[in-house]
Amino acid sequence: MLVAFVHDWLTAYAGAEKVLEAALELYPTAPIYTLVYQQESFKGTRIAEHPVHTSFIERLPKGREKYRAYLPLMPLAIEQFDLSGYDVVISSSHAVAKGVLTRADQLHISYVHTPIRYAWDLQFQYLKEAGIERGLKSAIARAILHYIRLWDVASSNRVDVFVANSHYVAQRIWKMYRREAQVIYPPVDVDRFTPKGQREDFYLTVSRFVPYKKIDLIVEAFTRLGLPLVVIGDGPDFNKVKRIAGPNVQLLGYQPDTVVKDYMERCKAFVFAADEDFGITPVEAQAAGAPVIAYGRGGVTETVLHGETGLFFQEQTVESLLATVRAFESGEYQFDPERLRQNAERFSKKRFQHEFAELVEREWAKFTRVRGGR
Repeated sequence: MLVAFVHDWLTAYAGAEKVLEAALELYPTAPIYTLVYQQESFKGTRIAEHPVHTSFIERLPKGREKYRAYLPLMPLAIEQFDLSGYDVVISSSHAVAKGVLTRADQLHISYVHTPIRYAWDLQFQYLKEAGIERGLKSAIARAILHYIRLWDVASSNRVDVFVANSHYVAQRIWKMYRREAQVIYPPVDVDRFTPKGQREDFYLTVSRFVPYKKIDLIVEAFTRLGLPLVVIGDGPDFNKVKRIAGPNVQLLGYQPDTVVKDYMERCKAFVFAADEDFGITPVEAQAAGAPVIAYGRGGVTETVLHGETGLFFQEQTVESLLATVRAFESGEYQFDPERLRQNAERFSKKRFQHEFAELVEREWAKFTRVRGGR
């Protein structure tokens, strides 16, 4: 069984890339096809050990750095990969990877991190944040996103088996494509965390500073509460958040994994305000023995147990978060570090690899059986 992987773009070693890496360990000789590859971001990773094939977008002016500007060309680019030499094609998709072309005698399994959110449910937020809600640029952007949606739905028919990273994403796959998806939670490196006996008196959040992560909401709430908050991460909204942060808020910027690990193992609780498809950091926090205070929507509702490993606030507002932090501070809830750790281990890398390998073998056997009966 010859296997090839397709990934949207390889530009940063983030959550989707860690899923790809864990899957690649199961198929050590499999090549990767991707629109753009920034090799320097993957030094020392397993991804760098695999042959990587890139698209024509990488060879366009500033294609490696400004690849997002070529969104209208991405459907065309992904369709140019010749995958005819493989039995099984596995796409790792949050944009266009699932749209690769395969023959009828090839099995295409697509692990979907999310349908293209900025073309679907986040279109209006995307246009607002880009400052193009009106005018000619807005009209052009809306036309492009309309085209992307049409292609996205059409290309969903090319996938034989959909796999979602959460039930939340599976629901969105059904909404957009009317296709059922099996769920395999992504791998989280829970083994690198060790819960400490005594928690320290500060709250923690770790995130990129982009609008949908709602770091400003967290910082505003804790500034009003006056409770100590440590914020790790960087991004476009850093200065905006810095302006509203009170003296009780420490903005540490980007920090290496060792520092993040240390803070997670010591913090009183981890705070998470995003509507995420899965959300790896809340799982890491639980592995480190930290209860999670999270916005109760999205993948986090599948990884955090309300009242047992964390608390949810029900509205993405400062007031809702304030009320939940106050409830946490009241001492009404008690959290057992062992239970937190036990819950986090449901999302281990070993579990992911076992489930994923089993799925591929099962679907390949089914596919060949059906194909042989034709």
